[in-house]
Amino acid sequence: MDSFDLIIIGSGSGNAIPPECSDWKIALIERGTFGGTCLNVGCIPSKMFVLPADVAEAARHGDRLGLDTSFNGADWPAIRDRVFNRIDPIAAGGEQYRAEGTENLELIRGTARFIGPRELEVDGRKITAERILVAAGSRTTMPPVPGLSEVRVHTSDTVMRLERQPERLAIIGGGFIATEMGHVFSGYGSKVTLFNRSNTLLRMEDGEIATRFTEVFGRRVELRLGNIPELVEQVGDTIRLHSNGEIIEVDELLVAVGRKPNADLVDAVAGGIALHDDGRIAVDDTMATSVEGVWAIGDVSNSYQLKHLANAEAKVAFWNIRNPDQPRSLDYRAVPHAVFSDPQVASVGLTEEQARSAGYDVVIGRREYGATAYGWAMEDRTSLAKVLIDADTGLIVGCHILGPQAATLIQPVIQAMQFGQTAEAIAGEVFYIHPALTEVVENALLDGVERLQAR
Repeated sequence: MDSFDLIIIGSGSGNAIPPECSDWKIALIERGTFGGTCLNVGCIPSKMFVLPADVAEAARHGDRLGLDTSFNGADWPAIRDRVFNRIDPIAAGGEQYRAEGTENLELIRGTARFIGPRELEVDGRKITAERILVAAGSRTTMPPVPGLSEVRVHTSDTVMRLERQPERLAIIGGGFIATEMGHVFSGYGSKVTLFNRSNTLLRMEDGEIATRFTEVFGRRVELRLGNIPELVEQVGDTIRLHSNGEIIEVDELLVAVGRKPNADLVDAVAGGIALHDDGRIAVDDTMATSVEGVWAIGDVSNSYQLKHLANAEAKVAFWNIRNPDQPRSLDYRAVPHAVFSDPQVASVGLTEEQARSAGYDVVIGRREYGATAYGWAMEDRTSLAKVLIDADTGLIVGCHILGPQAATLIQPVIQAMQFGQTAEAIAGEVFYIHPALTEVVENALLDGVERLQAR
């Protein structure tokens, strides 16, 4: 059995090996495309597809600003090739560097499976190490829809590499992948029909935000809410979806109902590693698992499925792997996320429903984009910012923004929550550029503070 100082399973965030480990003998194991989900099939390529869709949507609505603009079609191959002609060389270059340019590291291709505590087998080869970092990520899942296994179906892993843009696309799912891809394809001119089991999209978001998003998104995409198809079938090149007595025919089908942690693929249980009920590897705030010498990060262990969080977890894990007597932990109180659909959504902290369920006495501050100067310029009538303030402490416990630039606008609130600034301090003790769109956040905070003081 070959022995290493450190074994890393997964080449996404686990590939961020610090220089302090250069004197160790390291094995890096990867079963799929080098670089992980974000680089190859997730965050980066999807946002490169989103941006042209944003431009296309803006071109459709120039008239509200007095402009004569129109959208005349998308060159799908050109868009696709622009994306992957940039991304694929990065993945290939990273793999080549790890395979040939790192003296202390051996890149092992294959699926790693635990066969005992800190012992692994990779396609018949047995290896062990004093320290193991599991960064194996997650994978797409399929719902139990009759006929689904017998039709041509795409997931987020494949839909961005289609040979041609479909005239008609069906999507099963209502989360961030489904709504981002729904925005992309409808933006490019495809007729999109989206099926979702619940009656709102983005159901994990704040209820007010999810409801308004569903209403606005439904103006562009045909929504079939409260159901998923009872049957799908392939008839030649056409896919038929049977739903509530109707038959919907499409050219392509995207299934985006969530992702599953890969703890089962690495057979974590065989390594003595404890799991959560949903299959994730259980870790503490130092990224340590139940087995001494084994750590886990990213989608395989947390429920967020966010690259920026996986990167932060990697920094903590590598520090603790290298410095076990000076452990560091990660603070999860202000983990933000965004949905790059149209409208865009950004959130941090608790939703209103979560806050009230947890017993917080919260005061809500709101501001519509259209109630600010830049919102007037945009002729925006649907977007808003919402903040939740703890009445007892004055601290912000949640913020939710729906509308253009939401993922950027939310940043000062993230910092305020992370560093313990009160809503009154961030609303009244810093400058906000006038008439920038950041005034939406300022005014939502001021509204909340005023309501708090009026109690």
